[in-house]
Amino acid sequence: MGLLLDVEDTAVTRQTAEALARVGTVAAVRLIALALAEADDSHADWMQTGVHDVLAGPDSVPDVAAVCVQLARDGEAAVRQGAAEILAWAGGVTH
Repeated sequence: MGLLLDVEDTAVTRQTAEALARVGTVAAVRLIALALAEADDSHADWMQTGVHDVLAGPDSVPDVAAVCVQLARDGEAAVRQGAAEILAWAGGVTH
């Protein structure tokens, strides 16, 4: 969470979001979703850029959208909200 919300360097935010999205596990995407709940607009934009880089890239990546659907049932409201936002990002990506 600290890296996703780094106040000193938003490049760290982007790189961390990209790395977590590339891992694509429920735990990794959940961290991005949680961070989104606390993020200002700038950090949210950089998280979106990092996730988008993975989704739009040529490499095979985990199904982030499917993970977000799972997280939509999370017990924590912030996670559900963040997962919905990430799912919206994933829906706008075309290969």
